[in-house]
Amino acid sequence: MIPLVHAVTSDGVLARADFLGRARRVMEALGPRGAVHLRSRIVPAARLYELAVALGAVRERTGAWVVINDRVDVACAARASAVQLTTRSVSVSDARRMAGTMPLGASAHAVADASTAAADGADWIVVGHVFETPSHPDEPARGLDLVRETTSAMTTPVIAIGGIKPQHVEALLDAGAHGVAAISGIWGASDAERAAADYLSRYERHHGQ
Repeated sequence: MIPLVHAVTSDGVLARADFLGRARRVMEALGPRGAVHLRSRIVPAARLYELAVALGAVRERTGAWVVINDRVDVACAARASAVQLTTRSVSVSDARRMAGTMPLGASAHAVADASTAAADGADWIVVGHVFETPSHPDEPARGLDLVRETTSAMTTPVIAIGGIKPQHVEALLDAGAHGVAAISGIWGASDAERAAADYLSRYERHHGQ
């Protein structure tokens, strides 16, 4: 099953001295329904590999996924759970030749791009940004309509990203999203573990679990 809550990092998050401890606690809170994405534009591949390997034991114990963004080679070497391809990455079909059966996600900012990635064999699609977010200050939010239109166009699971807070989860699920991804909503919290659990509890509340 594709995870429901994706805790996506940034360069700043990965640079924190306590990152590994926080990541372990987030993975413990989410279990197999969650994933930690190692996402960075400047962290060297060797460091991403070290982090993925360091989180491997937690992955085995909790079932939470460790996802490498963009770097298919690092994901394969570290035996990560999956790869998240960005809009700057190789195509899904090219990544598949390298990654074999490893699950592959793709990122999209428009329905057409999402449909192309799904047809190319992506296992899930991350779409956004849905709400206003500091990571894209000069771009307007695309809103719930992007999620509705994307989920209506395909059966591939859709993960919503962009300014998402726990209180948004139920509306996103109603719009057809399989799950949500958050950066500052989890890592910007003083207690990342509790913040991650809050996203998951909103999902459970929506499904009456």
